[in-house]
Parts: sequence; structure tokens; C-alpha cells
Amino acid sequence: MKTFFSRMNPTVRGFLIILVVVAAIVLLQLEATLTALLILARIAFVLAIAFFIYLMWRERREEIAAWSNRGRIVFYGAAVLAVADLGADWYGGAHGLQILAFIGVLVLCGLAMWRTWRDQHTYV
Repeated sequence: MKTFFSRMNPTVRGFLIILVVVAAIVLLQLEATLTALLILARIAFVLAIAFFIYLMWRERREEIAAWSNRGRIVFYGAAVLAVADLGADWYGGAHGLQILAFIGVLVLCGLAMWRTWRDQHTYV
């Protein structure tokens, strides 16, 4: 026998679950707890990204060491600039046009790293 919730549209059911969670947070006055959990989740996310990047670098460091000096400087320089950009955003937060600058710096760093990697793998 199918219940009312099992026959309901999955999107509507998902929104109802979200509304129940939000109502529980408001009624139990758990806003401060939610804020603390979001800060911890943000820190965990940054650490997970850093660990993933470290594993990728460790796997390919001999290959990068064989690149030209200019290629290594551009690649590592773009990586350091991207990390500094993320740190500045995390510390101060971006608002208004600063968000465009933040995203622009990240995109340009990624482009510089990708172009350097591609140039070092072109065997003509």
C-alpha cells in the first residue's frame, strides 16, 4: 500500500523535508549551532581541497621538475596566487565587484596553470 508521501512528486517531497528542517531549527532556536556547523563544514571543505591538491602534486612532482624553469615558476606562481586569493576571500569576504575580481583571479590562475601544463606536454 502506497502512502501519501511515496506518491508525492520527489521535488515537492524534498522541499517539504527542507521546510521541516528549517522549522525545527527556528523553533528550537539552533541558529548559533547551525552557524558553528557551517563554519566547521567550510574549514573541512578547504582542508579536503588542499589534501586533494597535495595528492595530485605528489603524484606528478617528478614530471613538473622536468619542466622548464619558466614553466615551473608560472605554474607554482599561479597556484600560490590562487591560494592567496582564496585566503583573502575567506578572511575578508568579497562583496559587490570584489566578487568579480575574486572569480577573475581564480579563472586566470587556472588558465595560466592549464596553459603551462599544455605547453609542457606539446611534443612538436
